[in-house]
Amino acid sequence: MKITFYGHASLGIEVGGKHIIVDPFITGNPQASAIDINTLKADYILLTHAHSDHVLDVETIAKNTNATIVSNAEITSYYAKKGLNAHPMNHGGSWKFDFGKVKYVNAIHSSSFPDGTYGGNPGGFVIEGEHKNIYIAGDTALTMDMKLIPLRTKLDLAIFPIGNNFTMDVEDAIIASDFIECDKILGYHFDTFGYIEINHEEAIRKFFDQGKDLMLLEIGESIEL
Repeated sequence: MKITFYGHASLGIEVGGKHIIVDPFITGNPQASAIDINTLKADYILLTHAHSDHVLDVETIAKNTNATIVSNAEITSYYAKKGLNAHPMNHGGSWKFDFGKVKYVNAIHSSSFPDGTYGGNPGGFVIEGEHKNIYIAGDTALTMDMKLIPLRTKLDLAIFPIGNNFTMDVEDAIIASDFIECDKILGYHFDTFGYIEINHEEAIRKFFDQGKDLMLLEIGESIEL
């Protein structure tokens, strides 16, 4: 499993021979100007919620690639009405795709499209595939529901928002890593704009002091599990 950071909360995942894009907000992010969305491969687009900084490039990528959009029922209905491929899910439900199993789990946040359309309840994804399991938390506060995840899935990596103000901060993310019983964390949703700027060295040190590994990738950088 290969995971590439495209800036903010945008990710590319290669697993089981398939390409997945998560929450594509690339053309609106000056820090990601080196990423050309027209060259991205996508069989699936996973969306945690409907805010513009997570869905800005969905339609362009979906039209370019014929990808299937996976999200809650309200978000997938919104895009299906535009003629795009969509697979609806809701909290607690899971589905076996051709790259692995995906479960849609709870997140504490808000969700509406830029045009004001209701975006349903926000969520995260647990992906089990290719002998590696990951949790993409989406935009969320620390929540006790995270304790449910390791009851079903042993995680190899969790991807957490750590920018504070709109989501968890570093301290809450450390607690969240205890809840999910996973000490290997990839941070995202930080530094894109002033509200969520963080001190990288301090964040990494705080995780290290708790015996945990926080990875902060450069835009375009990848890791392999």
